[in-house]
Amino acid sequence: MKGDVTATRVEVGTRVGDRPDVTAPVTTPRSGRNSLAAARQHWPEYLMEAIGLGLFMLSACLFVTLLEHPNSPLRQTVMDPFLRRIPMGLAMGLTAVGLIYSPWGQRSGAHLNPSVTLTFWRLGKVAHWDAFFYVTAQFVGAIVGVGVGAAILDAWLADPAVSYAATVPGAGGVGVAFVAEFFISFLLMTVVLTVSNRPGLNRFTGLCAGALVASYIVFEAPLSGMSMNAARTVGSAVYAQVWTALWVYFIAPLLGMLAAAQLYVATQGMQRVLCAKLHHDNPQRCIFRCSYGARAH
Repeated sequence: MKGDVTATRVEVGTRVGDRPDVTAPVTTPRSGRNSLAAARQHWPEYLMEAIGLGLFMLSACLFVTLLEHPNSPLRQTVMDPFLRRIPMGLAMGLTAVGLIYSPWGQRSGAHLNPSVTLTFWRLGKVAHWDAFFYVTAQFVGAIVGVGVGAAILDAWLADPAVSYAATVPGAGGVGVAFVAEFFISFLLMTVVLTVSNRPGLNRFTGLCAGALVASYIVFEAPLSGMSMNAARTVGSAVYAQVWTALWVYFIAPLLGMLAAAQLYVATQGMQRVLCAKLHHDNPQRCIFRCSYGARAH
């Protein structure tokens, strides 16, 4: 499997290399060569990505309503915005962790973010059509997730204080929001690449990502709304009809993650990018151009 994108299939449960605790992935790399083959073979992963981000957005809608709606008892009890962001950060960080370690997250790779998918595509680990369908599924999932939240919460979610959990630049303006989104995205992808590409640490990738999401919401949210995810921003904007500085949330996270990937490759080498899954130490199939088994040592 050494870098060959036409690697042969390895059955789940086969042990490879000199690390007996690493399970070789099942790969189906040729399926990305046309759209019909990709959709036919990998539609479960696409659906899992859509549902995963949909659940993340539903969780965001529920908790932001609970913590920010003027009639919420928690909002009336905790007046300090910083203190309210602590439980919000914990809730969304734990949501991210739960999705990454869920059976579906283990199988799809739990990107849940177009910038994550496109960065791994740029690194050569995701086939073209898989990247297209992943990104499409993520946008659809985010929109549907907020829609479900709107159906459940009705006017509460539409209240201006909640505004469908929309992300907009803070008081510092668009420039500050752009820099903040770039930086948090750069740091997240640096951590993901550093941890996920080490067999001994891979299982901790979800915990690291969740911890970053939580801390970003607590400390960075006042700067940009803490999106780091174009699909997440669009999902809320569709219902809130708030499109303020939308370009920031499309460009800054992608540039930040691509920059992190470039730095990682420059310092570690392309051969140290093993797969596109955030959590690989599991028996689920892998649809990516995966060299995890070959590098298990």
